[in-house]
Amino acid sequence: MAVPAVVTIQPQYGGAMSSVSRCTWQTGLMDCCSDCGVCCCGMFCFPCLACQVAGDMNECCLCGTSVAMRTLYRTRYNIPGSICSDCCVTLWCTVCSVCQMKRDINRRRELGIF
Repeated sequence: MAVPAVVTIQPQYGGAMSSVSRCTWQTGLMDCCSDCGVCCCGMFCFPCLACQVAGDMNECCLCGTSVAMRTLYRTRYNIPGSICSDCCVTLWCTVCSVCQMKRDINRRRELGIF
């Protein structure tokens, strides 16, 4: 009889990525100065930034500011957190939350892992 193959490493979403870039946010929640363009867009045209984030993730434009969008993004890149923390950040720091996601998307694009 043939010995069944045992899977010891589970495939990961998104292909090969470095553990540092995959498992953390690329910038902090309040790191607005790291990308002033994103920060200004978030402050002065928030709906535009939310639609950009949703579009980057191939989702409906109305989803850009949702807890589900942040949770989806966080789980896609194995970023630590919980739905509760996503809910709190999205509820009390909506602009900062969407700005952080957009900065993260931009950085991951530069690294070739988005």
